[in-house]
Amino acid sequence: MFWKQMPRRKMKVSLLLLVLLWEAESQPALRPNFVLLMADDLGVGDLGCYGNKTLRTPNIDTLASGGVKLTQHLAASPLCTPSRASFMTGRYPIRLGMAALTRMGVYLFTASSGGLPTSEVTFARLLRDQGYSTALIGKWHLGINCHNTTDFCHHPLRHGFDYFYGLPTTNLRDCKSGEGTVFSTAYRELVFFPLQLIGVTMFTLAMLRFLRLILVPVGVFIILFLLAGLILILFLCFLHYFRPLNCFLMQNYEISQQPMSFDNLTQRLTLEATGFIRRNAEKPFLLFLSYVHVHTALFSSKDFTNKSRHGLYGDAVEEMDWSVGQVLNVLDELGLANNTLVYFTSDQGAHVEEVTSKGEMHGGSNGIYKGGKGNNWEGGIRIPGILRWPRVIQAGLETDEPTSNMDVFPTIAKLAGAPLPPDRVIDGRDLMPLIQGKSQHSDHEFLFHYCNAYLNAVRWYPPNSKSIWKMLYFTPKFNPEGANGCFSTHVCFCFGNYITHHDPPLLFDLSRDPRERSPLTPATEPRFHEILRTMQEVADNHTRSLREVPNQLSAWNVLWKPWLQLCCPSPSSSLSCQCDREKQGQRMSN
Repeated sequence: MFWKQMPRRKMKVSLLLLVLLWEAESQPALRPNFVLLMADDLGVGDLGCYGNKTLRTPNIDTLASGGVKLTQHLAASPLCTPSRASFMTGRYPIRLGMAALTRMGVYLFTASSGGLPTSEVTFARLLRDQGYSTALIGKWHLGINCHNTTDFCHHPLRHGFDYFYGLPTTNLRDCKSGEGTVFSTAYRELVFFPLQLIGVTMFTLAMLRFLRLILVPVGVFIILFLLAGLILILFLCFLHYFRPLNCFLMQNYEISQQPMSFDNLTQRLTLEATGFIRRNAEKPFLLFLSYVHVHTALFSSKDFTNKSRHGLYGDAVEEMDWSVGQVLNVLDELGLANNTLVYFTSDQGAHVEEVTSKGEMHGGSNGIYKGGKGNNWEGGIRIPGILRWPRVIQAGLETDEPTSNMDVFPTIAKLAGAPLPPDRVIDGRDLMPLIQGKSQHSDHEFLFHYCNAYLNAVRWYPPNSKSIWKMLYFTPKFNPEGANGCFSTHVCFCFGNYITHHDPPLLFDLSRDPRERSPLTPATEPRFHEILRTMQEVADNHTRSLREVPNQLSAWNVLWKPWLQLCCPSPSSSLSCQCDREKQGQRMSN
């Protein structure tokens, strides 16, 4: 009887082995791959999955339906440079020295000496130490050099990335002819005003000399004339040379195209991203695809130009969505989708003040939320937050719990088995318990919102409460009056006559008033003073936890420095920084 049953038992064992093998293949890897997708200046109201009815974003919408959508996902800063620094490190920008005390809250020159300190630990560095291949494709905007053109102290390759292809700084309107300039205020203060002053001075002195009221030497007029000429020549040189000097592409440490061409730029970035995935399909990898879209100057390839219902901006959004689809398709094609955590976001809210001289809107939509890029109204800091990891994150989930882009750092670290650096404060929180449904409440009881280096607002989400309190110490003065932005200065500033201080601070309950229309008062909220007092005590404790660090966005560190200027010499002229290794086929793949 025993021998007669052996074949059946063997069959059962074989079936059991097959089931175990199938389950092992269907389960995600213990250490997943990571694909991080970040748009530039994309508003939370620009995507179909967040309520937009006219822009077509089917690939991003599919990504959201296949995972979890965060509806109160927050940028650590409403500006590019500090927000990205926090995203990379899981720490408030004030802790990194990536928060300005002046108007200039971001880097506008590749030849600046400031940047993400080498002492900071990025998620790329953590994962590379765990055996991951790491790549950054697209925008960096966290500095390049410190002392000379070869130290590359702030370069992505010094912060844990094995491969870099993209823009060392950012895309500017100045990088595309006919798109205007971001330096209009600087031109007015450093060029036009001095020229007017010199002109008035020369005219006054000439009249005094003519009326014989004072003897003015001819040499004074010559000096003033030469000074005016020097200012004008320097201004014209800046206009002529700025684009090739500041707007270029790099591959690792080498310049691949100077000046940068917008022709098929998104396609080139996408090809680099998908190529990196293909090359590393057999080992764990982290890809950070940091889009140039939809920061101005707006651009799109011929396949997307004039195809949307929202002009150049809509064309750029829909081209970016196409790129997201290409990345997702490669993951599917290579059988990597189930073992890859995909994250999509924006660095801050839409830039609502981006309007051309013809009245064309070149900025996006922040949905129902007030304000935008550059300020800490909800429109400036609410950003898309989408995560997909099949069989680990349930498809179709949505959570309104407060989360931060700083949370990506500890989330990635834990999933990759990398210990967090023990010698510093990590402000982000692991997202997995929340998005897997193991926790129903955000780990962020308090969040702090900075406008450059100034603490602007505090957010409090008390345990066992549905209220989300937001306290604002100051708010920007929108202009013109009644507008939803600071149109006269192109972006809102954080100090001086540009803001209104509030004593007591403004208080909102975002759970009831997400549009921030009706500040609470002791008459409308009986616990008004108690709530403010609690939030102030926590803010004071937070401030005491800060250590003094070098200011990477000081006036000196953001200033253009000729000795730091990277240049790809032109074959035809030793005085010109121009080359195109993209077109010549000289750029080698990693």
